[in-house]
Amino acid sequence: MVSTFSKTISLVWLFALILSPLSSLQQNLEVKINSASDFCLVVPKDRNTRIGDSEHPGGETVWCQGPRSSGATGTFNGPFWTDVSITKPKAGVIQMTGCINPRSCDRLNPNDGGGQYDSNGGDRGRGNPANSFCSPYGIYVELIEPSAKRACIRCCRNANDCDVSKDTSGCPAVIPGNYFTCG
Repeated sequence: MVSTFSKTISLVWLFALILSPLSSLQQNLEVKINSASDFCLVVPKDRNTRIGDSEHPGGETVWCQGPRSSGATGTFNGPFWTDVSITKPKAGVIQMTGCINPRSCDRLNPNDGGGQYDSNGGDRGRGNPANSFCSPYGIYVELIEPSAKRACIRCCRNANDCDVSKDTSGCPAVIPGNYFTCG
């Protein structure tokens, strides 16, 4: 009886140990849009990295302005957005579009043409980074274009409202909105 009990406890402990990093990894991949001063975005994990070079397992992280989505997220060094528009173009959709200060995040390479992160693209449609999501909408598409000083993110309840198929087309094509005069 003691032996069976010990084995059960050991298995429970081992299972919790295995799942714990997965749970914390998933929590670290939460993006959000609450306001111009309260949002989180996916960025490269390493300093001065081109977005395309970060698109591999473990190459991305989340940075926030305002309250962070977890203790493992980074914080923008000053305002990320220099001009931003937050809109809800239809039910179940919220988006941020506008101009950015790429130097507010040392993970970005200011000369990078940019790239896309999303919840439903990538390998087997699991997202890039895998298992990332937008709270509370679930689905998102995000582009950061440091050399154009432009970025956009759209969070959606319906995957059809977050098109991930135009990943090289740039913010205005993927997420129509106000881009002011960036640059």
